[in-house]
Amino acid sequence: PLITLLFMAIIMAPFFLPEGTRIENVVAVIIGYALFSAAYMAELIRGGLQAIPRGQFDAADAIGLNSLQKMRFIILPQAITIVIPGVVGQFIGSFKSSSLVAIVGLFELLGVTKLIVANEQWLGLRQELYVFVGIVYFTGSFIMSWYSRRLERRLRVGQN
Repeated sequence: PLITLLFMAIIMAPFFLPEGTRIENVVAVIIGYALFSAAYMAELIRGGLQAIPRGQFDAADAIGLNSLQKMRFIILPQAITIVIPGVVGQFIGSFKSSSLVAIVGLFELLGVTKLIVANEQWLGLRQELYVFVGIVYFTGSFIMSWYSRRLERRLRVGQN
């Protein structure tokens, strides 16, 4: 789980650095979050590459393309169009799960909202702040989803 990786990033990152080097928790969390997201993204791309029929590889070999040309011009464009829905789903999931960094002691949008609510001058405005945060998360997710649908329509993903 992501939260375990975030804790491990904060605790274990100093062990991989030279003696006397100090790393900020923010940097450790960014590295851990990036590794977590990269692992899921690599798995999505791997699935897309496996979805390409073997005939495409053979056809690229038949026209004399080397391995780099074959991947760049034939295989990857097809694989990327296959994995667009999964990649956008991963982006939306990462965007929403970014609130988990508050658990390891860092501040993000929801954590800042909790700090504001704790301030005596903001008493009574709790609902408005949480509604605003909900709107921000919804808007970000909606825009990514809308753009994904637009891109899928333009590339004719899922159509014969």
